[in-house]
Amino acid sequence: MNLNKTKFIRSAASPKDFPTGDAKRFVFVGRSNVGKSSTINCLVGKKGFAKVSSMPGKTVFVNMFNVEDKAWIIDLPGYGYSKTSKDERARYSALIDKYFECDMENISRIYVIVDIRHKPTADDQTMVEWIRAYNLPMTIVANKLDKLKKSQVQPALDLIRETLLLDEETPLIAFSADKGDGRDALVADMLSVF
Repeated sequence: MNLNKTKFIRSAASPKDFPTGDAKRFVFVGRSNVGKSSTINCLVGKKGFAKVSSMPGKTVFVNMFNVEDKAWIIDLPGYGYSKTSKDERARYSALIDKYFECDMENISRIYVIVDIRHKPTADDQTMVEWIRAYNLPMTIVANKLDKLKKSQVQPALDLIRETLLLDEETPLIAFSADKGDGRDALVADMLSVF
C-alpha cells in the first residue's frame, strides 16, 4: 500500500456517502485543532492535501481518502471546543455517531490524535473509553512533538498513557506533523493490519 497514492474522494454529510466495500478503514479522531489534517498530510506526504485551519472545528464532514482501493483514511470532525454554533456542533457530533454506527465492522484501527504538550482532555478520555468499550483497535498519536525539549518527551508520554489508562499493548507514537518525526512508526502501524 503506497500512501503517496492516496486520493481525496469526498466529504460525506450523510451515511449514504460513507465508503462501501470491505477495504480497511483507518479512522482519525481528535479534538478540534489538535492537528488531524496535518497528521494526514504528513502521513500521505502531501502538504495541504487535507485542509488545515487555525480555526478549530474546520472539519465538519466525514472526509474520505482512498489508498489504491486497498484502504480508506477517514477524517472525522474534531470533538470538543470549536468556533461553531451549538447547533452545528450537535450536527457533526451526530454525524460522527452515525459513521461509527454504519461502518464499525470495517474499522481496522482508530488513531486518536492528542497534543503531547498537554494532559489528555476529558473529551480524549471519553473517546478512548468509547473505543475500548467497543473493543476496537486503537493507536494514540501524540502530535506536536517538535514543541517539546527532548527531556520533556518521556514524561509527557507517561502522562498520556496514565491519563488514558493505556495498557502496554496499546501503541503510543510520539509524532510531529510539522517535522515528520514518528511518520515511519505510524506507517508501520497501519501496514501491520494487512
